[in-house]
Amino acid sequence: MVTRKSTEGTLAATPVSTEKKVESSSGHVSAGRPGRSRSFPTFDDLTLIPCSLSRVPLEAFYEQCTTATTLGTRFAAQPIVLSTPVTIAGMGAKLLSPAVRAALAYGSAHAGILYTTGYGGMLAAEREYAKMLSYEVLPSRVDFDPRHMLQADVIELVSVRGLSPSIGMPSRNSQGAMQETAYSRLTHSPTRHPDWVGSDDLPKKVEELREATDWQVPIIVKISAAHVFDDVQLAAKAGADIITVEGMEAGASTGPEILNQNTGVPGIAAVCQARRALETLGLEDEVGLILCGGIRSGADVAKALALGVDAVSIGTAALRSLEPWTQQVAAQSEGDGAAGEDRAEAERDSVADLPGFADAAHRMANFIATLTQEIQLLARACGKANVHDLEAEDLRALSLEASLITNVPLVGMDTVIGR
Repeated sequence: MVTRKSTEGTLAATPVSTEKKVESSSGHVSAGRPGRSRSFPTFDDLTLIPCSLSRVPLEAFYEQCTTATTLGTRFAAQPIVLSTPVTIAGMGAKLLSPAVRAALAYGSAHAGILYTTGYGGMLAAEREYAKMLSYEVLPSRVDFDPRHMLQADVIELVSVRGLSPSIGMPSRNSQGAMQETAYSRLTHSPTRHPDWVGSDDLPKKVEELREATDWQVPIIVKISAAHVFDDVQLAAKAGADIITVEGMEAGASTGPEILNQNTGVPGIAAVCQARRALETLGLEDEVGLILCGGIRSGADVAKALALGVDAVSIGTAALRSLEPWTQQVAAQSEGDGAAGEDRAEAERDSVADLPGFADAAHRMANFIATLTQEIQLLARACGKANVHDLEAEDLRALSLEASLITNVPLVGMDTVIGR
């Protein structure tokens, strides 16, 4: 369940399903959709151990619990400071309307967190509304603009897109017929940068971005959770300020379903491997670590922080917080039929005039505020005055698999299973 706070300040629960229907065989490779149909260990397999007699919990009424998060202090002259350890993930922006992208950016500014442009470059409205903006440098280079990159507060180098070899889907017009637009045309999305033939090229690309931005802004290297230990070490040695690890829970809106369903490492395992990789290099206090994929609630964030991340990145949950406004925007675009593309272009400059735009952005900001309150509640229960003081000792595993993966003791025990 994702807890959402409405514009009136009341809490409402919105389910985020990880289930996915499997289409019948048609002789074609099925396009992937967000979520997984198979089960695997998640943060639900961990529980936080609150204080009682041996440790003293904090009093919420007068004892502070800090959530401020600083990222990019390793080499960047201008690190970023988030109000809470949450960022908005880069998504398939070509599949999101300009209005939705602008609302996410506007909401992130009100929440004091980082917004990421995602696939499809940057809109003027995104830069206008986002207080802190991360510009993704993708292998496809679709709509990549160096001038836009220089306007960003963070640069995110996406090193691999093994789960998204294609992007774009045909849409339906008002009569239900399939049609193609500039925003829906199927195009090839390379799995690696065209000038990248091996891991030795990563330091060169990081240095290239450093020089282009005059060492001012943090550089994120984003990797898919695969050979996590080795990949994190390579990214750290290449000079990354921050490393984002995208777990297999991350929604892959396109690409072959067989890849989405049968490749990758769950976020709970990826986090532990990434942390161990940084500790092996002695860089756990210098290189920031972000987990992307499958974050649904403040409890997920708190448990990820306890396992060693500095922040999390959300996508699907942020989109859910904009509903039902996003559904209205989609319905209006479909109703326009062939004029939908023209409308999308017009929205680039007039998104703020759309009915419900500001309310939707504030709903997303309220959702982030609710996440923050949930993280603080759990941290205080564990006796922590700073959410970043949460540690593995505050966790217990509820399953044998989770204990083995995280090296966290099974609940009711003081030792890790298998040791």
